[in-house]
Amino acid sequence: MTIAAILGGKGHEVVSIGADRTVAEAVALLAGRRIGAVPVLDGDTVAGIFSERDVIYCLEQFGAAALDRTVSQVMTAPAITVDPGETVLGALALMTRRRIRHLPVVEGGRITGFVSIGDLVKYRIDRIESEAEAMRAYIQAV
Repeated sequence: MTIAAILGGKGHEVVSIGADRTVAEAVALLAGRRIGAVPVLDGDTVAGIFSERDVIYCLEQFGAAALDRTVSQVMTAPAITVDPGETVLGALALMTRRRIRHLPVVEGGRITGFVSIGDLVKYRIDRIESEAEAMRAYIQAV
């Protein structure tokens, strides 16, 4: 199964923020949407990722003044992205190897979705449960 299939079920809506916005605005967005990260966009191009981790790191480094900095000054860049044709297992391996929890989905240089490790793990669990149920039904039918 591919990332495109995950987006087919989840949807292609992407909550994002511009690189020129302040950290305070980004924090408000994360809190208001109850999410852990957003892609930082420069037009349709992914410039980086802004996450809860970035908030912690910049607060530790700059104190309260961090809230007045721009997202581009504290985001994680460059963003690690994934193609919609990537397999779920391939994306999970990438996330594990790079120690990240979110992947912008990019096709033709343009963002088309955003997946979290939770989205991918949920898909795998649903798939395993479906296979187990099919096996139970097969065994009972024999």
